[in-house]
Amino acid sequence: QVQLVESGGGLVQPGGYLRLSCAASGSDFRISAMGWYRQAPGKQRELVATITSAGRTNYADSVKGRFTISRDYTKNTGNLQMDSLKPEDTAVYYCNTFDVVTSKLNWGQGTQVTVSS
Repeated sequence: QVQLVESGGGLVQPGGYLRLSCAASGSDFRISAMGWYRQAPGKQRELVATITSAGRTNYADSVKGRFTISRDYTKNTGNLQMDSLKPEDTAVYYCNTFDVVTSKLNWGQGTQVTVSS
C-alpha cells in the first residue's frame, strides 16, 4: 500500500551536511507517524528521529541539536536535515512510516550516508 524511497545520501566530510528525503507513494494509505532509523555495520538498527501527525518530534540523544526531521503533508514526503555530521553518523539510513489504513509499518530500502575525510 505504501512504497517509500529514500534519497539524498552520499559522502561528506566531518562537519558537513546532508538532507535526506523520503517519498511515499501508493494508493489508499494514510501515514501517521514517520521516522528515520540508521544501521552501521556490526551495530543494531537505532532510532534517529520521529515526527507524529501532529508535528511532535523526538530525537536520539546522539543527534539532538544537529538533525532536524520534518514532513510535507501535501507531497507525502519526509526530510531529515543533518548538520555538523560526524564519522559516527556513517550508516544506512531508513525511512519508516505507519499506515493507519493497513495498520502496519513500511520501510524504505535505505540510503547510504558516509562521513569521512
